[in-house]
Amino acid sequence: MALLASPKLALKRGALLTAANWQVVVLQWVADSVFTALLAVPVVGGAALVVLTSGLAPQDLFDQGLARAVPAVAAALLAHPIALAAFLAAMFVVLLGGSLFMAFVKGGTIAVLALAEQEAGPVEHPPLQLQAVSHTGRFRLETATAGAQRLFGRFARLGCGLFVAYGAIGALSLTTIVSLGTPESAWDGARIFGVTLTVIVAYTVVNLLYLLMQIAVAVDDCDAGTGVARTLTFLVRRPRDVGIVFGVVSTLVALGTAASFLATAALGLIAFVPFVGLAALPLQVGAWMVRGLVFQFLGLTALVAYLRLYREGGGTGA
Repeated sequence: MALLASPKLALKRGALLTAANWQVVVLQWVADSVFTALLAVPVVGGAALVVLTSGLAPQDLFDQGLARAVPAVAAALLAHPIALAAFLAAMFVVLLGGSLFMAFVKGGTIAVLALAEQEAGPVEHPPLQLQAVSHTGRFRLETATAGAQRLFGRFARLGCGLFVAYGAIGALSLTTIVSLGTPESAWDGARIFGVTLTVIVAYTVVNLLYLLMQIAVAVDDCDAGTGVARTLTFLVRRPRDVGIVFGVVSTLVALGTAASFLATAALGLIAFVPFVGLAALPLQVGAWMVRGLVFQFLGLTALVAYLRLYREGGGTGA
């Protein structure tokens, strides 16, 4: 099959189809918000546990700085192995349950967008017709639920592999940072920053591979092992196109993150103004919602773009 989709057209198609199926954007945002809220419960409990076991007031713990606070927290938890085990168990349960929940939701999302991408005409080619774009909407609760049920088991197995990769990267980075010791010079600080940047890049690459594997499993309706092989074939065939889509979306996300930081700082200044500052809270909530929806839209746009590239030159031997 001829490779017809350029990265530019694939991204344009992704944006149009994601906008036509805007319900999946809201669905993904709600799911991510629920997962974040669930994860915050053991984290807040762990922070309270650290304060109780360390014998320090929260302000005193923060005033020590990162270099002294981290060893103090670690010593406090290690001195109470039962409390440490309970905290780790709570984190594991929330991460496992939340990850399975996200795998279920992601299955429905990919099923809807894959169906829309398959049945939509060349809406990315000019002239742009809003009526044609609106007709590409394929979101139905029944479609999303059926797709989630069909893909859940295979996505869960891929998620287990993701956990292993996360654990390996985290353990390796933690070992490296501990071996460097407390930073005593600018060079030591630069090395720790380099390790941190490497970890961020590694996690980003792993997340990209995980998404592409999900796409392969959903499009070809194959098992997780076959999806891994076909993802590697896809990357060998179209590394440039995948890299361009990834670079464009990553740049947009970075710009959006910078803009959200500036907006947060501006709202923080408003909060100090008497009476007017009362409006800061709803504005902050609104900004948080807009930021989450925009980031979800960008992520799903990239998903549809990868879907397009995979179908026109993927790992199925087409």
